[in-house]
Amino acid sequence: MAPDKQRIQRYLKACDFKALFIEELGWDYLKEPSLHITLDGQHTYTLRPLVEKRGVKVYICDPNSQGKIPDDPALRKIEREVTRHAYEHILIYIDAAKENQVWQWVKREPGKPLAPRYNRLYKHQSGELLAQKLLALAFAISEEERLNTLTVSGRVREAFDVERVTRKFYDRFKIEHAAFLKLIQGITSQANREWYASLMLNRLMFVYFIQRQGFLDTKKPGALDGDPNYLSNHLRMTQQQHGKDTFHSFYRYFLLRLFHDGLSKPQHSPELEKLLGKVPYLNGGLFDVHVLERDNPDIQIPDEAFEKLFAFFDDFDWHLDDRPLRNDKEINPDVLGYIFEKYINQKQMGAYYTKEDITEYISKNTIIPYIFEAAEQKCLIAFKADGPVWSLLRDNPDRYIYDAVKKGCELPLLPDIEVGIQDISRRTEWNKPASPDYALPTEIWREVVARRARYDEIRTKLAAGEVTSINDLITYNLDIRQFAQDVITYCEGTDLLRAFYDSIEQVTVLDPTCGSGAFLFAALTILESLYEACLDRMQIMVEERDRLDAPIRPEQRQTRPAINRFREILKQVEQHPSRRYFIFKSIIVNNLYGVDIMEEATALCKLRLFLKLVSQIEKLDDIEPLPDIDFNIRAGNTLVGFASLEEVGKAIARDLRSAMTSTDALARIEQKAQEVERGTGSWSSMAL
Repeated sequence: MAPDKQRIQRYLKACDFKALFIEELGWDYLKEPSLHITLDGQHTYTLRPLVEKRGVKVYICDPNSQGKIPDDPALRKIEREVTRHAYEHILIYIDAAKENQVWQWVKREPGKPLAPRYNRLYKHQSGELLAQKLLALAFAISEEERLNTLTVSGRVREAFDVERVTRKFYDRFKIEHAAFLKLIQGITSQANREWYASLMLNRLMFVYFIQRQGFLDTKKPGALDGDPNYLSNHLRMTQQQHGKDTFHSFYRYFLLRLFHDGLSKPQHSPELEKLLGKVPYLNGGLFDVHVLERDNPDIQIPDEAFEKLFAFFDDFDWHLDDRPLRNDKEINPDVLGYIFEKYINQKQMGAYYTKEDITEYISKNTIIPYIFEAAEQKCLIAFKADGPVWSLLRDNPDRYIYDAVKKGCELPLLPDIEVGIQDISRRTEWNKPASPDYALPTEIWREVVARRARYDEIRTKLAAGEVTSINDLITYNLDIRQFAQDVITYCEGTDLLRAFYDSIEQVTVLDPTCGSGAFLFAALTILESLYEACLDRMQIMVEERDRLDAPIRPEQRQTRPAINRFREILKQVEQHPSRRYFIFKSIIVNNLYGVDIMEEATALCKLRLFLKLVSQIEKLDDIEPLPDIDFNIRAGNTLVGFASLEEVGKAIARDLRSAMTSTDALARIEQKAQEVERGTGSWSSMAL
């Protein structure tokens, strides 16, 4: 019997996981004792074995003593402990009332920190998204003979990870973009029409993402139960009530009101709410009155343009979460970067899109050394050669050597290969393909021997304590991200942790040609894991201090500035919808800056950053105005800067924050401009 998504949804809602996996997905019973995991010497969690498939195991974790699902820091700690018993696994958490679920899987990649993926299902949700993912975990009887651990873990990764983009969407997007552009009226300049078409499509795609999450026209207080087809339904309603392309066109009567008054203003009149339904105030600048709309007040777009565009958008499933793109009908925010890549990756423009592996490599090897050097200045003692930072490399050198370098090094060399190390004349086998147990793909024995020698050399240096500089990790191609995360996770001193957090919080990353944000998103990913590690460690240190201080009378307790600082930070976290929201917001507002000469590129970059934040919201009550990042992501010419004094004045006038802080700077610029003008006049006189 083929797996059925609706049956999967029913099993999920009933928390009948055994029937789900055994009867629907074709997994096998897991017969082993329950795991009992104690965290911080206090809370013990029981994980009951459920099913397995070729060594990939699934456990169910019972709720905590309050009957609730553990918080995210506890989930990460539980997962780390489970890894000792089952390397590849899925963990399912449920509350005592069996109303809420969290499915946890961890992405493991060489050279990158562990990346947990959470799929949350709440009682008011249908379970459609999770059910769609679980379809990838179904195994037919005909597959059994071919299955192994690698195959099954690959299917789990396919279900819970997001790596692919869809070409089909882009191909149709080009056609629909061109058709939409032709129907825009009231803007004479072709360049401005193209700009406005990109702006409208960005706005509409943002709305499509949030409408499918239930953010628009909500009914019950606090619930994300809005209309998933909000735009299409209101287009039809507008035409039914006022006719098609009359004075009350959809663009004029509804869309502009939604953008300018609904999503960009905090207060909504009863008349506006009757028109739009309940919609959240998002701020962020994306939906403000644009300069093109201000300069071209007679812009008109016929209903036909939106009918065609919405018909195109409605052919796809729009998702904000980290679901995989299992077919060419699914869209997530990463696709927006893919679209931009295809638009700008053109040699004639001198514009190129940098791939993820390159942005990740460059970002980690610049950001992490900067943070370490900044932290060292704040806490010198921890970075001494025999200090706690570098001891991690001495104590566990293999942890920071990539698996590709270590491949097969634990095995003794074959005798006919080893003999050639001392005797060159006996290397007749060295140029032949090496055994898969020893070799990376396409390696010959000569390359295996050289790699093993390199591994021994690096491991010896690490074990001997010869690596005492963060830049050495780049020189020896070590796992710098894992090392950075471990230094924070296992640091014992509050001064060191505070030094790292302050350095991370204060680092600024500027991409002078940011495009749609390829480098900025790589930086965000790197900083996210460091923020997370800091907050986890702060929580542990604060809890430990509270336990130690509990027997001491309040007036006798010592003042501890670092612990007090940690309390303030953790309190700030609690004021946000979730920890991940706090982390992403902190990075986007404080750490990331970008400039690009293409206005539409910066608009798309900001759109992707906003979607990253919105994707962390799980309840309507958690929605808060998006931060204004117009100051962080700007359109401009990085090489030339401002070409005239008039441009400087306009830029400052547009930006209130800049105007408040740049009065003296503008005066100095004006003085320099006058000096240059006088010098130019004198030179012209002499030339004549």
